[in-house]
Amino acid sequence: MSTQPETSNGTTVNGPGLQRRLGLFDATMVIVGDIIGVGIFMTPGLIAASLGHPGWIFSVWVVGGLLTLMGALTYAELGGALPRAGGEYVYLREAYGPLFGFLNGWTLFAVTNPGSIAVMAVTLTAYLQTFLPFVSPERILFDVSWLPGTWTVSSGNLAALVIVLAFSAVNYLGVRAGSVVQNILAVTKVGAIMVLVILGFAVGTGSFGHFAETLTGGEAGGLSSGLTVALMAVFFSFTGWFASAYVAGEIREPQKNVPRSIILGALIVTAVYLLVNAVYFYAMPVSEMAGALNVGETSARALFGERASTFISLAIIVSIMGTINSVVLTSPRVYYAMARDRLFFDAAGRVHPRFKSPGNSILIQAVFAGVLVFFGSFTQLLTYTTVAMLSFSIMTGFSIFVLRRKRPDLERPYRTWGYPWIPLVFVLSYVVILAHVTVSRPNEALLGLGIVGLGVPVYFVWTRRRALFGGRSGGGYGD
Repeated sequence: MSTQPETSNGTTVNGPGLQRRLGLFDATMVIVGDIIGVGIFMTPGLIAASLGHPGWIFSVWVVGGLLTLMGALTYAELGGALPRAGGEYVYLREAYGPLFGFLNGWTLFAVTNPGSIAVMAVTLTAYLQTFLPFVSPERILFDVSWLPGTWTVSSGNLAALVIVLAFSAVNYLGVRAGSVVQNILAVTKVGAIMVLVILGFAVGTGSFGHFAETLTGGEAGGLSSGLTVALMAVFFSFTGWFASAYVAGEIREPQKNVPRSIILGALIVTAVYLLVNAVYFYAMPVSEMAGALNVGETSARALFGERASTFISLAIIVSIMGTINSVVLTSPRVYYAMARDRLFFDAAGRVHPRFKSPGNSILIQAVFAGVLVFFGSFTQLLTYTTVAMLSFSIMTGFSIFVLRRKRPDLERPYRTWGYPWIPLVFVLSYVVILAHVTVSRPNEALLGLGIVGLGVPVYFVWTRRRALFGGRSGGGYGD
């Protein structure tokens, strides 16, 4: 198979491109590793407090899994038809034009991806201090004075920086190196969860009677409002289900394996989530689960005693590491695709001659994320982009309708099962979630849209630069 980058017409252009070194298992583990993070250990307490009944709680996880599967079926057609690096950036560009693809990539680069990496690295250090006491945000090493003010640097900050640089270095060595690490972490985290499930039911001191207990007054707070909160928590726990689309340019037989990986990843994670929630209920009644900050740790102690909390802490550490590696692995492919379209720094579009990775793109992200680990308040900024990312997901889901009309000649190895109803339900469900977030957090919504809006003048700067210095229009170097 040719390793040359492809244009939107499927032809090749001069210059080295990304190489297809990932198989179906690798692509699926990218998704599994990206989705399963701390959410499944933390959010069940919030969901239990919101709904108060095991039946409703299981139902909301099933709904979340079904919506994720609908999204997976929708994105699977897009991934098979446009199997190039960049994921949503490519789909939006092809459906609506280069501006919309750029705004998606701009938001991912300016806030979402480096910010997520930084926040997760800092969160990881908080769990590591259980085993490495000297790694702590409270352990101040020195102060740095600069024009805007003074910043304190802790051992936790430096540890987070090392984490960012370490995962970036691994992925700089090539997609195969990053994928091997991802496979190990993803299999380990799923294995740890399944150990909790199997041993919990086999030898844990739980009770099936907990499944019949309810939280007194749980429904009194309003099922409608409680259901909305629970669905939002579940929605965020499933975030990342289309991660393999970003590395489509490096997946073998992408027309088959990209769709399959997205669907398999969604099914695996849904099954894992339902099983782990079952063992949570076996471990303790909903009254004890409600409001618990770390249900995973609480349930493990209930099942096996105090020492079991160490096992859950390790499982959470592995889960966070897997998510960090997945983001570090996938995100630079978006900047790479933008650069190949001459909508980002040219250096980001170059492939390392030896490692065949978008090395410069990885380095740019590493520097940005590394700086952000010293700004704890950046966590709030991530919430501002929720509305933007939901909007992009809605537009991407709807692009299946646009592209079927606009590009009927496009080869579609996989066509969405249940079309048009499956994509329509997926899009409408996300519209409802978007409306709720916008109404409940109007200030954050406006700020998030403002961040996206800042990308408009940046886009015209890049297009002006492209016109001055030459290069193709946004038609797709992304391979």
